[in-house]
Amino acid sequence: MSQSGHVRIERLDGPAAAEAEEAFRVVYAEAFAQPPYSETEADVSSAFRRFRSQTRKSAFIGALATTRDGEPVGMAYGYPLGPQTGWWDQLTQPVPADMRREDGHRTFGLMELAVRAHWRRQGIAHRLHDTLIATTDAERVLLNVHPESKAAVAAYRAWGYRKVGDAHPWPGAPSHEVMLLALDRRTGTNELRTPPLSSV
Repeated sequence: MSQSGHVRIERLDGPAAAEAEEAFRVVYAEAFAQPPYSETEADVSSAFRRFRSQTRKSAFIGALATTRDGEPVGMAYGYPLGPQTGWWDQLTQPVPADMRREDGHRTFGLMELAVRAHWRRQGIAHRLHDTLIATTDAERVLLNVHPESKAAVAAYRAWGYRKVGDAHPWPGAPSHEVMLLALDRRTGTNELRTPPLSSV
């Protein structure tokens, strides 16, 4: 029986996400300890040093999924990419200049999205994703995903993302797929060009 109806999704700005750091960390540590990531406690600590810096960005947005009794079950966060972002420089093959052009508003960078194992395949990841970008005025969303994370790749494709290249997000990192989602602004809303919620 699905438990997703008992899960609350909350959208958080930077200060609120910083206050909830431990909940984000619980989800991250469990989700990324598993293959293909196999992150260690040192990796988690490094990720949350970055998290503290990221939450200080004025346009940072987080989303946290919790049960009725407050247990964290999923999280997501990101922020718009500035003109000097190095994201496009990480690609193994260059993309056209117009694709990589950033102005601080055009592209929302989805930094992390994760759901703890017991709560997966109930639509929680998609709810987190849509909550995170529901009020952004960006034209598109950009993310990196490990190609061996088959469920994540399949979910992003089902939500309308397309692969635009491969990248090494940090020195020594394995190759990741770089995926882009165009947001539909024709109606003056933040409606996504995606199919209905999947079960992922």
